[in-house]
Amino acid sequence: MRVLITAGPTREYLDDVRYLSNASSGRMGYAIAEAALAAGHEVVLVTGPVAISPPVGCEVHPIETTDDLLNTCVELFSKCDGVIAVAAVCDYRPVERVAGKITKTGTAVTFEFIETADVLAELGKQKADRWIVGFALESQDPRANAMRKLKMKNCDCIVLNDTSAIAADSNDVEVLSPDAETVAQFRGTKPKVASDLFGWIETHIAGE
Repeated sequence: MRVLITAGPTREYLDDVRYLSNASSGRMGYAIAEAALAAGHEVVLVTGPVAISPPVGCEVHPIETTDDLLNTCVELFSKCDGVIAVAAVCDYRPVERVAGKITKTGTAVTFEFIETADVLAELGKQKADRWIVGFALESQDPRANAMRKLKMKNCDCIVLNDTSAIAADSNDVEVLSPDAETVAQFRGTKPKVASDLFGWIETHIAGE
């Protein structure tokens, strides 16, 4: 099986120096990539900028912006059996990126932001006979928001966690089905959760 995995954050630049991003460490996505490799599968890892090294043996595609992530995943998805989308996508970008570096003037600076591309929703449109596992990191009305994402992005299931997972060594995840049922729950270190979760995906999603 050839599995596409996304990991880490994306960045959206305000000027050539400063950017909007998030605190994702990439550990969860990298741990899932490691688990898939250990299970004997091919892994295509699309990764935002992180401070850790990718697992040995996977095909690595570094990206930076959300558009980079979108274009790379669209190109690769057709050659994969499924995707596990763990990347923490930056949801907004400035309407205009300023060339060079913005200079301090002693006055307030205002930026107008718009939403970035919905990468997983685009892959959902191209799903065909492939499978899709999404991740949802939520802090408010988590189950409802996770289910909305599952349906909008045409996922086979969605993995729900909360903001305590950001840059942490451990995680506590709940797997939701399209019927809004909790079909699995895993907690522990990120490598343990990744191994348990990938084993479940093998049996219940990829193996169907």
